[in-house]
Amino acid sequence: MKILYAIQGTGNGHISRALEIIPILKKKANVDVLISASQWDLKVPFPVEYNYKGMGFVFGKQGGVDILRTYLNLDSIQLLKEIKSLPVEKYDLVISDFEPVSAWACHLKNKVCVGLSNQVASLHPLAPKPKTKDPFGKMILNHYAPGTFNYGFHFKKFDSSIHTPIIRKEIRNAKVETKPYVTVYLPSFDDEKVIKKLKTYSDIDFQLFSKKSKITYRHRNFRVIPINQDTFVKSMAESSGVICNAGFGTTAEALYLGKSLLAIPMKTQYEQHCNAAVLKSMGVEILPNLKEKQLPKLDSWFQQLNTISVDYPDETSDLLDQIIERHAGQELDENNFFSDHSILQKLTRPSKVKLA
Repeated sequence: MKILYAIQGTGNGHISRALEIIPILKKKANVDVLISASQWDLKVPFPVEYNYKGMGFVFGKQGGVDILRTYLNLDSIQLLKEIKSLPVEKYDLVISDFEPVSAWACHLKNKVCVGLSNQVASLHPLAPKPKTKDPFGKMILNHYAPGTFNYGFHFKKFDSSIHTPIIRKEIRNAKVETKPYVTVYLPSFDDEKVIKKLKTYSDIDFQLFSKKSKITYRHRNFRVIPINQDTFVKSMAESSGVICNAGFGTTAEALYLGKSLLAIPMKTQYEQHCNAAVLKSMGVEILPNLKEKQLPKLDSWFQQLNTISVDYPDETSDLLDQIIERHAGQELDENNFFSDHSILQKLTRPSKVKLA
């Protein structure tokens, strides 16, 4: 049996999940890996058969995605070439972790695509939603990488179709302590801005993980550290608390480690605002930004450093067995066929190239 496992390469969360899933999948089948976009920092310890540009997002420096740079970085002609050339027909099963090239290639070639991600759970009817409406962001979640069948992950189960987070073994095996510092990972902000906003807390030590710095250095009560998987895991496991964006991977790992968590959802990232709504319902402190008026909430969080108890059992192998049993070799029928290719054209630059 041949399986294509496709990963969205914007950020580290999808890669982190793949580090746990792919070794298990390889024990069950022959697996090829696809990664599109290139905004991750973790080491990938397995061969990647398809490296695509895809349709990724560019992080800004003010707390969100840089929409202009994301748009200018998008090459719709190249994207359509990648979609049309990907040989999904040679696989018995295609699994997409919110990866658009594989998902749309399956739709073009009438092939079943199994969506496996946090994003597919964010729009579940029972999941708490942000108060702010975002029709465009909701459309992105629905149509960016549409699966024929979807299996979602979230911070808690809303019904039987939602699974708790996949926690990588490095986190499960980490030695948990409580040392007097706070781990900070805010890739959507410029390092200098984070330091400027937090430096008033001079009695607190911070370990700030940076996507920009290539060296480790000290600045006042900050230790600025380049992203490194082992160093980051150790830092989180031994911290008093974690401040991060509201992506799924780091927040889930912080909760699993029993750390006090403060999350700041990225601007223009509807998925992160959905995550934040769920986290808030669980008692996690959520800040909309790092502006001065948020300082009282930040003060309160530092004073209390409350923790939340979660139960995230290791069910990864069982879930993958379920997916393989249900969908390997499955054919599309009129009840699950998806043919609206026009959506993709709306998400890309105007182009004379037709999708089909």
